[in-house]
Amino acid sequence: MQPSKPSSSGYVPEIPRRTLDLPGAPSRRGTPPRGGEAKKLTVGPEISLTGEITACDSLVVEGNVDATLENSRHLEVTETGRFKGKVIIDEAVIGGHFEGTLVVRDTLRVRGTGHVKGTVRFGRLEVELGGEIDGTITVYKDDASS
Repeated sequence: MQPSKPSSSGYVPEIPRRTLDLPGAPSRRGTPPRGGEAKKLTVGPEISLTGEITACDSLVVEGNVDATLENSRHLEVTETGRFKGKVIIDEAVIGGHFEGTLVVRDTLRVRGTGHVKGTVRFGRLEVELGGEIDGTITVYKDDASS
């Protein structure tokens, strides 16, 4: 058996290169992230998270979160999700359980499976049949517009 010789045809196979996206550096990908949400955090089922969440555009809660969430745009607590703490957000969709202080500058949607307990402020409110809100409820008014 003879050892194989390198081909003299000049063909060089293309080797795929991995790109590395560094935090804070502009993305080298040609398309923006899906839905324009660059910073999305999903807390999956049977996962628990405790603390302060500060650098997140969108948070989806399928498990348990006990935290403070500020400077974010969107919160979704799914049917299996539980959120306990303080939230100041642009919009929220509650399909599971929320307990604490919830300030929604724009629209708060409470699904038919949603339960909200605590202090709630909202710009607009949508509650599906079966959805519940228990606590102090007021309309959010932007201090700059008053």
